[in-house]
Amino acid sequence: MKRIRVLAVSLLAVLAPVLSGAQALPSVYDSIASLFDIDLNAGLTRMLITRIPMGGLAEGMGMAYTAVAADSSFLELNPSASAVQDFTELSLYHNNWIADTRIEGAVYTLRFGRTGFSLGGKWLYLPFTEYNDYGDRLSSGYYSEALLIGNASVHLFPGYYFYGIAVGANVKLAYQSFPDFADQNGVVQAGSGFSQSALAVMADFGLLTKFNLLKYYASRKKNVSVGLALKNLGPPVQGDPLPTVATLGLAYSPLRPVTISSDLSVPINLVDFSKSENPYWSVGTQFVLTDFLSMQAGLQVKGSNPRLSVGTAVDFNPLTLFVNYTLDLTTQLTSLNHLSVQARFRLGDMGRAAKAAKVDELYAAGLEAYARGEIERAVSYWTEVLALDSSFDPARDALRAAQSTLQLKQDVLDIRRLD
Repeated sequence: MKRIRVLAVSLLAVLAPVLSGAQALPSVYDSIASLFDIDLNAGLTRMLITRIPMGGLAEGMGMAYTAVAADSSFLELNPSASAVQDFTELSLYHNNWIADTRIEGAVYTLRFGRTGFSLGGKWLYLPFTEYNDYGDRLSSGYYSEALLIGNASVHLFPGYYFYGIAVGANVKLAYQSFPDFADQNGVVQAGSGFSQSALAVMADFGLLTKFNLLKYYASRKKNVSVGLALKNLGPPVQGDPLPTVATLGLAYSPLRPVTISSDLSVPINLVDFSKSENPYWSVGTQFVLTDFLSMQAGLQVKGSNPRLSVGTAVDFNPLTLFVNYTLDLTTQLTSLNHLSVQARFRLGDMGRAAKAAKVDELYAAGLEAYARGEIERAVSYWTEVLALDSSFDPARDALRAAQSTLQLKQDVLDIRRLD
């Protein structure tokens, strides 16, 4: 029996170089990675801060937010949404991430007519301490990453029946900072951290549109939205690619208080396409329980490791507080639990609600005048409606019909005069 074992071991030793060199047979690591869905291309990109959520409504919905984009959380997920926000908003974020890692963020967004603008940023910081082989502390400081985002978007071809298309872009500036560290002799080298630090310039592009489909309630708001975003486009940083990713999002509201969303994301390694990470997906939902309380839940899956999140939002108008609990298994094999908080301040709508109410009032007055046979007065009302809101198609249709009626009336009078 011993001879058989020795022979088997010897045979494996002889064939091992041949087997390891055969391209048709995967390596042991590849086999393990395949078994556990480990992405062999993970971790090749720089600027981790672009991939960590600030928190808020987007994280509560599992980051399936590309097509939802309903508040200032849109900034990192779909830059086209600033042109369709209902309110001017200021949001402050805090996220307890891994161990002592913290993320602070802020976003301000406002809209003028069909054009939106936003400015935001976030800062990731982690205490750093270096020790020698004897446990003596050599240096200390902070590893940090900062991200500044400027945004602009426009809502094209808006209408009452056709929602139009919102398009937008972000310009992003990111900085990765390392503290100074010691050399082989244990002497801290001034400027050594700066030599490893890096600056990156990136851009995002996004599209958003909405329509009605399988809608079982009355509302002017469209119940289906589709979003597309291409994020973190830019040149390599010290030879390393940026975390570029393309995302397609879909959101659906089968009932007024319920929103279901999903995102499919495809990472793109612009340095070497063959080393792009595997696609990943996320789903989320939001339930509006009352005018002041809503609940969110989401799931994001990268490989075999999910990120589960649940959140709640309490509205104290104009302040809304979002609190999320996340069970994150995407970064390590053991459970990682963390909390994130968003404080959102709604700072008014620049008179848009009042103008919309005035448009409805004038349109209804025009219908009443038309029903009484006061065509000229109806035309006056509907002309005023279009002066306030050129995208209000029902007034345009009614005005066209009224003008045709007036023209027909004039033609009849002309015929009578000829007789």
